[in-house]
Amino acid sequence: MSNINQVLQDRILVLDGAMGTMLQRYNFSEEDFRGERFKDYPSPLKGNNDLLSLTQPQAIAEVHRKYFEAGADIVETNTFSGTTIGMADYDMEDLVYELNFESAKIAKKVADEFTAANPDKPRFIAGSIGPTNRTASLSPDVNRPEFRAVTFEELRVAYKQQVEALIDGGVDLLLVETVFDTLNAKAALFAIEEVKEERGIDIPVMVSGTITDASGRTLSGQTVEAFLTSISHIPLLSVGFNCALGADQLQPYLRRLANETEFFTSAHPNAGLPNAFGEYDQTPAQMQVLIENYLKDGLINIIGGCCGTTPEHITAIAEVASKYKPRKIEVSE
Repeated sequence: MSNINQVLQDRILVLDGAMGTMLQRYNFSEEDFRGERFKDYPSPLKGNNDLLSLTQPQAIAEVHRKYFEAGADIVETNTFSGTTIGMADYDMEDLVYELNFESAKIAKKVADEFTAANPDKPRFIAGSIGPTNRTASLSPDVNRPEFRAVTFEELRVAYKQQVEALIDGGVDLLLVETVFDTLNAKAALFAIEEVKEERGIDIPVMVSGTITDASGRTLSGQTVEAFLTSISHIPLLSVGFNCALGADQLQPYLRRLANETEFFTSAHPNAGLPNAFGEYDQTPAQMQVLIENYLKDGLINIIGGCCGTTPEHITAIAEVASKYKPRKIEVSE
């Protein structure tokens, strides 16, 4: 297995695009989400995309395959909501280990096919670890500012289970992504370090925050520099930003990040901002032009797409990324 650190020295790596955007194309019904196994399940299951790794595994494999064909070096597992906290919405907390394990296996199998076909371009699997739908540092109740819907310890336990299952399923790295509350991310990183120590392993970790608006802060109020400081005690493979903003809005924050960190940098922006219908209008060609500005400035080591991006977007991004050198960092031996 190629060492991703070494590959990152040589070229910019391309991350995949949106899983949800691709799954919408299948137009799966409630019955499709349930499959045979969950046909009598008491809760509604439509919208539980992570469950499709069990009930529609061929569709998940097909999405991964399309992104690899488009030029992605790294695809993310279909596990964005794969914690007991996320699965509580569907009364499926008991399935969390299986969901993560099977999602990792599906992605790994497709990656191995592509690596075997072209050993000079190794493909990697990133275990996708989402932020959950709770926040550890903000109150969801405006009348009770001291209230918290989740504790650090509850997050740590939930993330630990997810991490163990992803590693068992064969992921090459872990991606703590769409971080809107750094305390949630710290719980995930704490859980990862715990698993690494218990198992005596070292697995690369990517962290990707999300800047929520033009103030240039995360939802929990941190600036780029504060976010970076909060997570830099962990030996990370990369740090970056995804979601919330399109490529053009994200650029100034990426520049600040690239100037401040000794880690590799990543970005997977949305295809512009959503329109009135919640859809993303930015074409692959438009996105390619904006991404090229990052590359000209030497800001990036890993580049991909978030909401609204498709294999067509990733093809355009991979094409332009191949023309540029990656951002240089000093690697300590």
